[in-house]
Amino acid sequence: MLSRGATAWIWARLLALAVPAALLGGAYLGEIGFDLYPCEMCWWQRYPHFVAVALGILAYVLRGQARLLVALAAFAILISGAIGAFHAGVEYGWWEGITTCTASPLDGTGDPLKAILNAPIVRCDQVQWEVLGISLAGFNFLISTIAALLIFGLLRRSQGSQP
Repeated sequence: MLSRGATAWIWARLLALAVPAALLGGAYLGEIGFDLYPCEMCWWQRYPHFVAVALGILAYVLRGQARLLVALAAFAILISGAIGAFHAGVEYGWWEGITTCTASPLDGTGDPLKAILNAPIVRCDQVQWEVLGISLAGFNFLISTIAALLIFGLLRRSQGSQP
């Protein structure tokens, strides 16, 4: 059962910051620690999480606008989840992607041509890692969507309490 009042507000604000930060941390851990390089649609999923983290931090700083900032962070998390659903559909062949889906990160040598030529080509329509038949994009969809809906529910239940 969801909390009410001030407790619901505390959880909403915490989740609005912690969920996107944890998902971004997991994405970078996979990239750096396990060579799971992001494709173009993986990057699309990260951008709303960057926005949500910034909004979550601002919700702790700008207390007068905190409720709005948390709601906007939840909306950004939900957008990332929607992109994750689309990406998972492309990975599983349910529909076609809308990009060429290749990645070309710089390798740090200072030579962009060498970086592009040596970069791994990561296709959006191939699952790099999965558990129980769910890809990383699928997990982003599930976690982001559930978290955003939970934050919205907590915000609703915290109305009347002061942020």
